[in-house]
Amino acid sequence: MSLYQRACRVIPGGVNSPVRAFGSVGGEPVFIARASGPYLYDTDGREYVDAVGSWGPALLGHAHPEVVAAVQAAAARGLSFGAPTAAEVELAEAVRVRVPAAAKVRFVSTGTEACMTAVRLARGATGRDLIIKFAGCYHGHSDGLLAAAGSGVATQGLPGSAGVTEATAAQTIVVPYNDLHALAAALEAYAGRIAAVITEPAAANMGVVPPRPGFNALLRRLTSDVGALLIYDEVLTGFRVGPSGWWGLEQSGGERSNAAPGDTRPMPAPDLFTFGKVVGGGMPLAAIGGRAEVMDLLAPLGPVYQAGTLSGNPLATAAGITTLALADAAVYARVDEVSAALQAAIGEALSHAGVPHLVQAAGSLFTVFFGDFSGPVHDYAIAQTQDSAAFARFFHAMLDAGVALPPSGYEAWFLSAAHDDAALNRIVEALPGAAAAAGGAR
Repeated sequence: MSLYQRACRVIPGGVNSPVRAFGSVGGEPVFIARASGPYLYDTDGREYVDAVGSWGPALLGHAHPEVVAAVQAAAARGLSFGAPTAAEVELAEAVRVRVPAAAKVRFVSTGTEACMTAVRLARGATGRDLIIKFAGCYHGHSDGLLAAAGSGVATQGLPGSAGVTEATAAQTIVVPYNDLHALAAALEAYAGRIAAVITEPAAANMGVVPPRPGFNALLRRLTSDVGALLIYDEVLTGFRVGPSGWWGLEQSGGERSNAAPGDTRPMPAPDLFTFGKVVGGGMPLAAIGGRAEVMDLLAPLGPVYQAGTLSGNPLATAAGITTLALADAAVYARVDEVSAALQAAIGEALSHAGVPHLVQAAGSLFTVFFGDFSGPVHDYAIAQTQDSAAFARFFHAMLDAGVALPPSGYEAWFLSAAHDDAALNRIVEALPGAAAAAGGAR
């Protein structure tokens, strides 16, 4: 009996998060025993170059010695106290240094919890009940945010989830990503009732779909005009695409996705951010941050309740502090360099094999969309036209060649500063055979 078969006997679907089940690519999932640097090792001892990075947090590579040492030292002092620690304060200060617009920070354990809390906070701040989200953006699995979600929901082809009541679903208005006309129409139709618009400032859960020029700036303006809060979900992009996440790139002009051509004004800050992945260094930790007057509505100061025994866990904060301290300019430069080189190599291999495709990026995050596209993928509807069968063939050919990719065409590829030239070359060497497989060759 395989490990997967054993797992299926005691765990629903054999996995503890749906995308791990290889549902969109077929076959049995690979069970990982350990990881180091840019490599994964399965329970049979086989080595893979990793392009998943634990879905984002492994910015420095797996099991970085300094991060591991920090966690070990914290564990020796106790696993959980249910009381404040100095590490929580230090990590919150590190977040605010990188993202000054996050004037105050509250730590939780998961990105789902962070987004759920941000929405509750927005409702508490405005006294309004409705939320607007964009189709294909995934903000965790809380009831009200599963409508037209991307990520694992897209992979399974589900419109939302059983168990979500009609009344809860009705409080979420879904509009197409990158469509300001649809957003303006929704804000007008529900005038005075929208508590917040939540967005991935660069979408990475329907595949990587960057904002059109001017989209985020106008999104900020429209929400301000109607008194609604703007929530930037940077669970994936935060501290990964740059020292200050996507908002930092907008501020620095590195992406200029905040601006229409010729507009050099700084991007106004959203009211709230959510962070995850990198901020916890691979441990279960996420955060909500934002304007002090909004954040102070959280209990114990305000009437918006949020709590968690493991919030700000000492092991997780130790990993987060060390990861952010090590994530310097050289780290981001290397991740950008490896990502750009790999994007170019993928495009070359697929073009040489005659496989229709589109490589689309936001910062160092990128996705390979298979299929004939007349232009960029701007929204979820276009993303759903990708050739999932071609991706599955490509995925398994890369896996057979010792390269682990995200097991869904709706996910981003995550690389690390530990991806040296040897690791990069191994991925590049696997591409011609995988490109041929994607095109139907055996």
